[in-house]
Amino acid sequence: MRPPLARFSAQTYALLRIAAGLMFAMHGTQKLLGWPGGGNTVALVSLMALAGIIELVGGLMIAAGFRAGIAAFIASGQMAFAYFMSHAPQGPYPLLNRGELAVLYCFLFLYIAASGSGIWSVDGGGRKSR
Repeated sequence: MRPPLARFSAQTYALLRIAAGLMFAMHGTQKLLGWPGGGNTVALVSLMALAGIIELVGGLMIAAGFRAGIAAFIASGQMAFAYFMSHAPQGPYPLLNRGELAVLYCFLFLYIAASGSGIWSVDGGGRKSR
């Protein structure tokens, strides 16, 4: 049996890619520019600054669908690294060590890396789905 919304799978994937990319980019703006929330930024020569650059640039690339597979693969790796560096030492369970967002982003970006840019993307030339 076909799911009721299966005919919209290309559009919902594009919306997922755009929303995830923009949300990820905001993590980068928060680290690098202090926005949104608080104005505190990270040192420009640090792992956190590198993370912020990957988040900002990678997130915008994913949202725009510009080489989204490559950007998402790098972002997925960054999230795995962040989980094992910051969260896993606090315990094995993501819900308890506050690492669930890193795990979710890691696997979401791994899916985007495998699926590519899709419709409504720079790579796809804005082509429409069938």
